[in-house]
Amino acid sequence: MNTIVAPSNTITMSSREIAELTGKQHKDVIRDIRVMRKALVGDGADLRHLHEIKDGRDYTSEFHLDRLLTETLLTGYSIPLRHRVVTRLSELENVSRHVVSIPQSLPEALRLAADLADRNGELQRVITDQAPKVAAIKRLAAAGGAICITDAAKQLGVAPSRLFSWLEQHRWIFRRHGGKRWVAYQPRISSGHMTHKVTALRPDPETGIERAAFDPMITPKGLTRLAELMQEAA
Repeated sequence: MNTIVAPSNTITMSSREIAELTGKQHKDVIRDIRVMRKALVGDGADLRHLHEIKDGRDYTSEFHLDRLLTETLLTGYSIPLRHRVVTRLSELENVSRHVVSIPQSLPEALRLAADLADRNGELQRVITDQAPKVAAIKRLAAAGGAICITDAAKQLGVAPSRLFSWLEQHRWIFRRHGGKRWVAYQPRISSGHMTHKVTALRPDPETGIERAAFDPMITPKGLTRLAELMQEAA
């Protein structure tokens, strides 16, 4: 096969990434770039690969610099900071080198087609694996806040009795000894999957003590997790 290697001399780095890599404030990096630009303009340097990006208010949002200008900027930085940015530039260059193989015969074309089919199959597997998360996000968006278990069952497309049974079996809810009301397990509350709705009841007629009922509720996070578990089981 013939090989074509894409050129890597157009690699650019944004001032924001430079700030992240060096731990500097972005406004300070922009200031340094302007100082560098002023000095290079006075020296007659080529600044075609220094691009200033502005927002809707005409303020500088960020700069984009090619490798040469990035390394020039780093001259005034410490050695560890220069090393971080130069290492990142090398990584970007490696990513930008695309090797394109052009089949020159039928067997080579068939091998290329087989390789592409394998990659497509792998991509399809990733999509399939992500399907429960996608469905969960849709249900989450429709659900809003915490909802009761019966409403959660509707969102999940299962019978309420089945969901109650599943939640009990997998230790999401339980009934206290001698009690009739469901209660959420504390670990499920601590993890943010469930919460309780507190309803004030009439005071005890004999003691006058105020009472309250605790109804288990499924949070959006809990509904997301249930949607994933239900689809994985299916």
